[in-house]
Amino acid sequence: MWTYQHTHFKVHQIPALNDNYIYIIEDCQSDIVCIVDPAQAHIVQQACQTLGLTPTHILNTHHHWDHTDGNAELVQTYHCQVIGNQEDAKRIPCLSHPISANGSFTLGRLHIQHMDMPGHTLGHIAYKIDDALFCGDTLFGGGCGRLFEGTPQQMWQSLQTLANLSDTTQIYCAHEYTLPNLRFARAVDPHNKALKQRITRDTQTRIKKQPTIPSSIGLEKQTNPFLRPLNPAFIQAYNQENNTCFDALQVFTHLRERKNNW
Repeated sequence: MWTYQHTHFKVHQIPALNDNYIYIIEDCQSDIVCIVDPAQAHIVQQACQTLGLTPTHILNTHHHWDHTDGNAELVQTYHCQVIGNQEDAKRIPCLSHPISANGSFTLGRLHIQHMDMPGHTLGHIAYKIDDALFCGDTLFGGGCGRLFEGTPQQMWQSLQTLANLSDTTQIYCAHEYTLPNLRFARAVDPHNKALKQRITRDTQTRIKKQPTIPSSIGLEKQTNPFLRPLNPAFIQAYNQENNTCFDALQVFTHLRERKNNW
């Protein structure tokens, strides 16, 4: 478990399953404790016992089992409330507080913004608390989620929304996929110096069995191939390399299809 201090809350990062991350958000000035995408209830229970915390809320980004499998047991044990997209009311276990895709609410000192993120799934949302972004499977370190339900256009719009956040925004995504993603990034963006530096740094991080997450919006815009189409120079270089005449959406779509078969 790793802990990160923000202005008035802490984020505790817990590894789960093969490569998932579960996050415990601890409001330092109240009893509010939010669990983001609990893949496994017993992992959360062990961490909360160690930390001396009692979960009050679950924040689900989307309905996939590796983000919701712990819901029922945690609700039974702690009687916590489950928050998620109202459009996925039938697919998120124990959903007690459905919310719209876009909006905000407050829990204790936590002002939580929720944003519509269709692409990976149609009901996917992200949560932002100050400079901390919990984006589920929309944006990864060096990558983005597969398009199981949404269209490339929807995912590209979701990624653009995230790219418009402050560069210092910390990205707490749900999987440790960074090194495989960066190997693909190197193949499609081979002259990117920032990417080469990141590969070296993140490789050393994983050798030490440390997480590459959180990342930041600024770093992802520099090195993530699925955000690089925001840069006209990257589009020009990509078109020259692939003998194409794509716009930003088309470059993103082409990259996503290539990654599917990587």
